[in-house]
Amino acid sequence: MSWIPDALPFQGFRLVIVTLALALLAGCGSRQLQDSLVGSTAQRLVTYSIDDLVSQLPDSDFAGLSGQRLYIESHFIQYPEIQAYADTRMGIELANRFDIQVVGTDEPADAKLNVFYTSLGTDQGYHGFYVPLGFIPGMSETARVNLVTLEQFHGVAEMYYYIGESGSEHRGEVIQARTRTDALGLPIITVPISTIDRR
Repeated sequence: MSWIPDALPFQGFRLVIVTLALALLAGCGSRQLQDSLVGSTAQRLVTYSIDDLVSQLPDSDFAGLSGQRLYIESHFIQYPEIQAYADTRMGIELANRFDIQVVGTDEPADAKLNVFYTSLGTDQGYHGFYVPLGFIPGMSETARVNLVTLEQFHGVAEMYYYIGESGSEHRGEVIQARTRTDALGLPIITVPISTIDRR
């Protein structure tokens, strides 16, 4: 039994190491939704995602409407300015790719397209190891010190649609486009991994 006193300091040290490891692991990954498009990076991420989204409109659903008049009615839970931007971009894509004339509510239409945007915005993710500092009074709840993290800033555009006559509409598949800019976060610097520059 004489070995027990000698083992106690080692067990205490091991407890401290395990506690620290758990604290670090608590900061291994998180995702934060962005509620605004302040700044050029956020704006480009979203608009590039919208551009990529409408370029995925399938020929199978729209080529048959060539030369016809189409009325678009779109729906989104918030941000009507972004919704209007996406509608305009979609109308130009339909006109250029499929020779479809997009018309307003006061004009006769040959077909109707109901668009449901499920995402038009940005999100941000952190994966790796960092020390959260949000518990310190006066610090932002998102403040942290990076150890080694992958920082992801994404623009996401997603939608599905119904096209055709009322009562016999065809539902299109969910279409999603994601534009991203990633960086490696280190304790002192952040190193860009990818760029969203499309020049």
